[in-house]
Amino acid sequence: MKMRVLSVLLLAVCFARASSEPWPSFRGPQGRGYVGGAAAPVDWDVESGRNVRWKAEVPGLGLSSPVIWGDQLFITTSVRGVEGGPQVKEADLKTGLYGEIQSSEDRGEQRFMVMSYDVHTGALRWKTTVFEGRPAMARHPKSSHTNATCTVDATHVVSCFGTEGLFCHDHAGNLLWKRDLGRLDSGYYQVPSAQWGYGSSPVIAGDRVLVQVDVQQGSYLAAYALEDGRELWKTPRDEVPTWSSPLIQEIGGHRQVIVNGYKRMGSYDYETGQEIWWVMGGGDIPVPTPVAAHGLIFLTNAHGNLAPVVALQEDVKGNLADVPEGQEPRGTVWSVGKWGNYMQTPIVVGGLLFCCSDSGVVTCYEAKTGENYFRERLPASGYTASPVASGGKLYFTGEEGAVQIIQAAKEYQLLATRSLGAQSMATPAIQDGALFFRTRRGLICVANVPGKK
Repeated sequence: MKMRVLSVLLLAVCFARASSEPWPSFRGPQGRGYVGGAAAPVDWDVESGRNVRWKAEVPGLGLSSPVIWGDQLFITTSVRGVEGGPQVKEADLKTGLYGEIQSSEDRGEQRFMVMSYDVHTGALRWKTTVFEGRPAMARHPKSSHTNATCTVDATHVVSCFGTEGLFCHDHAGNLLWKRDLGRLDSGYYQVPSAQWGYGSSPVIAGDRVLVQVDVQQGSYLAAYALEDGRELWKTPRDEVPTWSSPLIQEIGGHRQVIVNGYKRMGSYDYETGQEIWWVMGGGDIPVPTPVAAHGLIFLTNAHGNLAPVVALQEDVKGNLADVPEGQEPRGTVWSVGKWGNYMQTPIVVGGLLFCCSDSGVVTCYEAKTGENYFRERLPASGYTASPVASGGKLYFTGEEGAVQIIQAAKEYQLLATRSLGAQSMATPAIQDGALFFRTRRGLICVANVPGKK
C-alpha cells in the first residue's frame, strides 16, 4: 500500500514538472511577461533564506535574462580572460542614471559561455564556451558583452553573441550549428565611435529563428532554419542601431514578425520576410520590444525629443504615415506623445497597460482606449529590467536589486519592497509560482517554500 501511494506521489510530481509552462525567450511565452499557474510570492528575504528556494553563482558579467524549458534554466555570460590563463580583475558595471555615451574600457580577451542550471535546485548542469578571444566590438559601461537572451524549445537552445555569431545547442550542451551574422556594430548612430554592445534577443517560432539586426551599417531582419541554421530569408532595413527584440504574433491566421525602430517600426511576413506595414518611430534609441494584446500592437521608445506610446490596430497594412499632414498614422487607436519607455518593455495585464521609465515612473493606461489611471514614482531609481506579472501583481526590478511589487490594478498600490542584495539589470523569469532573478554575480530563485517563512 505504501509503495502504491509513493508511486502515485512520484507520478504526480513528475507530471507537475513535465506540465510546467516554459519561459522560452525574453519575457516568456509570446513575450507577454507572465505565465499562468501558482502566484509568485510577495514576501522573501535573501539574507535569511526566507522563501528562497536556491541561489547559484554565475561567473563573469552578462545582462541576458534566464529562460526555462522543463527542468533546465539557460543563461549566457562573458568571463574575462582565457581558459587556463592568469586571473583577471572582474569587469566593471556602472549602473544608475547618467548620460555617458563612450564605450567601456573592458576590451580584453573574453570567454562567451552558455550555461544550464537545474530549475529545482540551482545546480549547474553544464556549461560550454562558444567564443574565446578579444571581442570585435566594445560595450557600454552599463552593458555587457552578452546582453541577448537565449531562446529555447523542447530540443534547441539558441544564443546570439552579435559579431561572434548565432549558436544552436541541444539540451545537453552539444553544438548543433553556428552561423556568422556579419560585423554587428551597435552604438550611438550620431557618434559612431561609441560602441555599446549588441542586445537584440533571438526568438524561436515554429521551424525557424528570427533575428533583428539593427546596427550602424547593413541593418536587417532574418529568419534561419532551426534545424541547421540555413538562411530562409533576409530583409534589409533602413535603420539605425536598436536594442529591441522581435515579437512573433499570429494575425488573421498568419504569423507576423513585429519590430520596434526609429526610422522604421513595422511588421514583416513570417514566411517570406516581406514588409507588411511600416511607420517612423519616436525615440531615436529604441530598446523596448513590441507588445500585443486585445487586437492591438503597443509600441514605445523614449530618447531624444519624443517619447511616445502608440496603440495600433494589429491588422494594418502599408505605409501608415501616408495620411494628410497633421493626422496620426493610419491604424492608430490611441497614442500619447510622452511618458514612453526608454529601456523597459511595457506589460499588459488584463485590460491594463503598464509603462515604466528608467527613473521609475509607472504609468497605467486602459489598454483599449489609452485612458490614464495613474502615474506614480516607484521607490528608488534606475530601472532597466522589464516588469513581469504573477497572481495579479507586478514586479519591477531596480538596478541596485530592490524589487518593487505593486497591484496590477487601476489604482496604484505598493505592496512591498524586497531586496535581492545585489545589482540586477535582467528581466526575471517565472515558472510554477517561482521567480528567477539574475543578479550581478548569480541567480536567485524565490518561491513560497514550506518551512522557510
